[in-house]
Amino acid sequence: MLLFGGAAFAQQEQTGPTLEEITEAWLASPHADGSTGAFTHWNDEGEIPGTCAVCHSTTGVTDYLSGTRDLVGALDHPVPIGEVVECSACHSDAAEALQTVPFVSGAMIDGLGASAVCSVCHQGRAATTTVAAAVEGMAEDDVSPDLRFINVHYAPAAATLLGSAVQGGYEYEGRDYRGPFTHVPDFAQCTDCHRPHSLEVVSIDNCTVCHQGAETFSEIRLSPLDFDGDGNVTEGIADPIATLHARLGEAIGVYAAEVVGTPVVYADSFPYFFTDTDSDGTASEAEAAFPNRYQSWTPRLLRAAYNYQFVAKDTGAHVHNPHYALQLLHDSLSDLSEQVEVDMSDLVRP
Repeated sequence: MLLFGGAAFAQQEQTGPTLEEITEAWLASPHADGSTGAFTHWNDEGEIPGTCAVCHSTTGVTDYLSGTRDLVGALDHPVPIGEVVECSACHSDAAEALQTVPFVSGAMIDGLGASAVCSVCHQGRAATTTVAAAVEGMAEDDVSPDLRFINVHYAPAAATLLGSAVQGGYEYEGRDYRGPFTHVPDFAQCTDCHRPHSLEVVSIDNCTVCHQGAETFSEIRLSPLDFDGDGNVTEGIADPIATLHARLGEAIGVYAAEVVGTPVVYADSFPYFFTDTDSDGTASEAEAAFPNRYQSWTPRLLRAAYNYQFVAKDTGAHVHNPHYALQLLHDSLSDLSEQVEVDMSDLVRP
């Protein structure tokens, strides 16, 4: 089992903010916004299914943490609609005692401390094992009617942070991947970098003692290697991640058009990948509709698309585990390059 050191919850400190300040911060957070789809999606159904209830209701997470957790991130029963993530979701006896969290890949991570309750929901809902099981026994470049896009889900920060320990991204066989991203002791827990009630990121001023000169988090650089081959080794690590992510999107489009024969386009709307009916590389409003979802998946295309989405849905990947994100993008590009032209000569794998 993997062990993490832990600091106390900031909200447990007696010298911390007042109850009024805590309430005000929580009310302004996504956890309290009952108007969003995260809490209203099931209104027409009248209940939240057990597969979604743990992260989308206070009753769900409370039942999960006080139970046996046999189903990873899910319950065997629905819960009522009309709730948000309230105080008791994170401040129950079960939540504050939580140390070991099961992940979708089958990993059990122990000693997570204050990050344990955050990791229950912010780990995504798919992993290497999910994708590998879906494509098992299939020819790499044959379209299969049995395949559909596998979405990691949203804000999988814990999966990024823990890297290969939980295999949240699709990890290609024969390649090594970075494990948990470790940091200085004062910045080892989720609540060391995110304000526990508003969820806002703390000031960059807390980082500039070590990362001198950085005015934004995206400007922080962790390595002198030229990962994206642009000759710039002083830009923030977020830049090569964004560059490789864009190049992967382009390579996915080329592969779909040239190998599959059905153009694909990405849009930030479920289920994310759609048939590019006019082959212009842009998802129009008409194209980004569920009936036009992309349905010509091959194993090679599905793996690359999964990693593209994994990095897209963790907007803080450059902070949570930048080298893990770069490895996923690099290897996805390399795999596609076996079938379409992808220039890998200038890329450096972490």
